[in-house]
Amino acid sequence: MSMINKSIPEFSAEAFHNGEFKTITTEDVKGKWSIFLFYPADFTFVCPTELEDMAAHYEQLQQLGVEVYAVSTDTHYSHKAWHDISEAIGKITYPMIGDPTGTITRGFDVMIEEEALALRGTFLANPEGIVKVAEIHDLGIGRSAKDMVRKVKAAQYVAEHDGEVCPAAWEEGQDTLAPSLSLVGKI
Repeated sequence: MSMINKSIPEFSAEAFHNGEFKTITTEDVKGKWSIFLFYPADFTFVCPTELEDMAAHYEQLQQLGVEVYAVSTDTHYSHKAWHDISEAIGKITYPMIGDPTGTITRGFDVMIEEEALALRGTFLANPEGIVKVAEIHDLGIGRSAKDMVRKVKAAQYVAEHDGEVCPAAWEEGQDTLAPSLSLVGKI
């Protein structure tokens, strides 16, 4: 079941964020663009490379009005311990949500039930909490934060320019398309 154009699930969860524990809810997320970055587990191999990559692009995402939420089925305590001892994870300044019950992970339909772990799922939600980008990878395939930034810009452009769409590999400043009968068969 695709999450595209569906509301993010209702949740309330504990997160580790900038040296503190805090509760984050669905209502806290709404009002700005949000990335939910699901990953299998703390203290693993591909996960820290992805989270560090996202940390390297976090300031740029913040300038675009986007908040990032890393989510795994670990606890917020585990997130803190990992943050304290890993050089890569120590660079993270975005919230790391603990989902030990799997409620959020199941709500986004990325739970691997037999392992109680999340797939590598990335979801971009608009300020109303509607999912506009959904990407799911197998556990051994890492994601690119740089490409996610491109997708954020495209989603924001489309949201702000009614009647225009972004073609493949669109980058900010490039031409867009205005779908019409006159374009059929001419692209």
